[in-house]
Amino acid sequence: MRAVIQRVSHASVTIEGIKKSEITQGFLILLGICNEDTSEDVDWLVKKIANLRVFNDENGVMNRSILEIDGNCLVVSQFTLYASYKKGNRPSWFKAGSHEHSIPLYEAFCAQLSEAIGKPVGTGEFGADMKVELLNDGPVTICMDTKNKE
Repeated sequence: MRAVIQRVSHASVTIEGIKKSEITQGFLILLGICNEDTSEDVDWLVKKIANLRVFNDENGVMNRSILEIDGNCLVVSQFTLYASYKKGNRPSWFKAGSHEHSIPLYEAFCAQLSEAIGKPVGTGEFGADMKVELLNDGPVTICMDTKNKE
């Protein structure tokens, strides 16, 4: 499971001209899932993100988590995080998980993250053509891969 976590002042996702979700201060999370991912990957990633200390404290030091600032999360499925670009210039996505495998894990991730932060998590729509807007705060962008936990 791969995630790109962006600290944002605000973010939203629009599908077919209709704004599906929007958040104020918090994380925009782009989430990629492969066929090898399991519920253990969901558990690990949710815990890491919920406790990631990248929000400023009273001294301007990145020392607070999303929990400590009562922040929000918007999760957008992103199969292109599994792009293979080794051959030629047109990426291949054969490493990305199938819909049958990925949708339940995406939904579990969103539900567990919502429980971890104690509030609803905004979402996109799995497989939809989405327009994502954000104001990256910092910028702060963190990449995580559950296959590289060390």
